[in-house]
Amino acid sequence: MRFRHPDGTTVHLAYCTNVHPAETLDGVLAQLRDHCEPVRRRLGRDRLGIGLWLAKDAAHALVTDPSALRALRGELDRRGLEVVTLNGFPYQGFGAEEVKYRVYRPDWSDPERLDHTTALARVLAGLLPDDVTEGSVSTLPLAWRTDLPPHPSPTTADPTTSVRATTDPATPDSPTTTPGPTGPLPADRVDTARKALRTLAERLDALAELTGRSIRVGLEPEPGCVVETTRDAIAPLTAIAHDRIGICVDTCHLATSFEDPHTALDELTGAGIPVVKSQLSAALHAEHPHLPEVRAALAAFDEPRFLHQTRTATAAGLRGTDDLGEALRGDTLPEAAPWRAHFHVPLHAAPAAPLTSTLPVLKAALTRLVGGPHPLTRHLEVETYTWQALPPELRPRGRSQLADGIAAELALARDLLTDLGLKELP
Repeated sequence: MRFRHPDGTTVHLAYCTNVHPAETLDGVLAQLRDHCEPVRRRLGRDRLGIGLWLAKDAAHALVTDPSALRALRGELDRRGLEVVTLNGFPYQGFGAEEVKYRVYRPDWSDPERLDHTTALARVLAGLLPDDVTEGSVSTLPLAWRTDLPPHPSPTTADPTTSVRATTDPATPDSPTTTPGPTGPLPADRVDTARKALRTLAERLDALAELTGRSIRVGLEPEPGCVVETTRDAIAPLTAIAHDRIGICVDTCHLATSFEDPHTALDELTGAGIPVVKSQLSAALHAEHPHLPEVRAALAAFDEPRFLHQTRTATAAGLRGTDDLGEALRGDTLPEAAPWRAHFHVPLHAAPAAPLTSTLPVLKAALTRLVGGPHPLTRHLEVETYTWQALPPELRPRGRSQLADGIAAELALARDLLTDLGLKELP
């Protein structure tokens, strides 16, 4: 979906296909047929933007076979779909029964991450619509804050490490259990990650010179990572100092870390950090976590597939756990202040009381991102990948209900944009 900002800029709105994870190119093509086109039809649009997630094997197939890339571009056109942004955070296995810490592998200290992101940029340059010259890719925010075991067991992993979240990623607390993280991330690996991003910037420059398409990559701050908050992103991105490497603002992550959207975005703007894209998402909010009925409601969202980092703001700073289940066990987190959990809840359907979502944070962020005289970003992506991880009674039953839900989220985002003065384009 495209919108005209009052300053004449075109702002793109898409939804992320990591909600339909596929590991192969055939799987991606099936996504377009089974999910993306039905969402477009529900919205009554001739054209719908999608933020593709391409796993390692699918990206490799496209970057090594020009005919496959042309075929994908043709299939997008036939189904009334367009791509200006990719989600490059998960590398592979996002549809596994247990993802948890594995989503952070490989990190930016591993050459595979650089090679994969380079491949994504090349693919995106070939998928951009003819009238669009700029694309974006969101990526892992350097690494998880601690070292991860090299060979996690999908059957025994029980990541229940208690952490204290801080605004200084260089001083994470040491974990106390295995097989979750095993120790602070070595400083040399953080340095290697930053060097890899500088190499990526050089490759993106060369790609722009070759194709005439400008691809930018945004680090996506996430609770528990080396870059947990937008403020954490300023130092490494200032050190890289290249306008093709910026930040992806995920509004669920922003809210989970109790960041004020206006303050966060003003600091980024003041530091000259480009907002490459923003993922529109909402976190789970519990106002009174000490109440038994609130803890019971939260427990329904404690599921085995994804990490749901949980945070609370105290006078001494953020306190947090790596997962919601750990927060609910014992007295790990203080209960005197609200809790927020990294669980992407549907934008249009806040959980029933006594819980709610952080949709107000999303609205505030969107006002700052595109409600001013000029947009801070031109790429917006609804990213609710947890539909099938919701409590059973809230999960969509079949493809049709899932398409209904995604269309409803996009309709809400559309209304927020038009309320800010943007005009929807055909």
